[in-house]
Amino acid sequence: MKPAAFAYHRAHDVPDAIGLLGELAATGEEPKLIAGGQSLIPMMNFRLARPTALVDLGPLRRDPALTGLRREGAQLEIGALVTHRAVEVSATALGPDFDVLARAMRWVGHLPIRSRGTVAGSIVHGDATAEWCLLALLLDAVIVAEGPGGRREIPAAEMFHGFYTTAVEPDEVVTAVRFTRPAPRAALTEFARRHGDFAIVDVAVSLDGDGSRVVVGGVAPAPVRVPEAEAVLAAGDPGPDLFAACADAAAAAVDPPGDAAGSSAYRRRLTRTLVVQALHQAWEKGVTR
Repeated sequence: MKPAAFAYHRAHDVPDAIGLLGELAATGEEPKLIAGGQSLIPMMNFRLARPTALVDLGPLRRDPALTGLRREGAQLEIGALVTHRAVEVSATALGPDFDVLARAMRWVGHLPIRSRGTVAGSIVHGDATAEWCLLALLLDAVIVAEGPGGRREIPAAEMFHGFYTTAVEPDEVVTAVRFTRPAPRAALTEFARRHGDFAIVDVAVSLDGDGSRVVVGGVAPAPVRVPEAEAVLAAGDPGPDLFAACADAAAAAVDPPGDAAGSSAYRRRLTRTLVVQALHQAWEKGVTR
């Protein structure tokens, strides 16, 4: 339960972090950025990750651009070092268009984890069941990254490549996540063996805007939208019968792996159950507004 040996460096600002990543890589090191450390440190302790150097982004918390939540018209931008807990307690600031983000945070680990872990860190980590990865797909997030080649924006649809693999390059630093698709009627739910454990399957849905969305985690190497289920929602009026049909379509469309947490058939059943639950929660939110 101890990590392999590594060198430790503190970045003073974003350009310094980018420079350190480049300098370390040029000397044969395998550096990793660390912010909250709630994903990376456990993997290092289990020797599943063995970076030879860590570049700590902690000192960058002095930069308000990296620690703020900003509404810009119909969009919401969250700085890279904003914690899960900061989002959880900001439902009023998020407004009804994005308060699904605050409500979803109750599923993220336990309070100490939510108080340290960061939004951008979770997305860059790329866990297929991570709540932020599902929310990024649900709300058309754009991940803003800076590197030696300058600034670029990565749409969530192009972000997740597979098991813990994303489009962010090793020499880039994510500075913000911008959510571009308001969703007043949206919900996220999941199932885990115990509260705070990694989800076996999780589901995020919306019944808003330019069409309904269904996103599922835990059924593939990365979170996935399910167009077959979305097509069912587009063909009828919201209600229990439509939601059941949508859930059936989602369960039929996914091809989850089987592992120690559950068989493929079990994950399909969970998908169906969770899609129904999430759709009812989203629908009821719209009814009570």
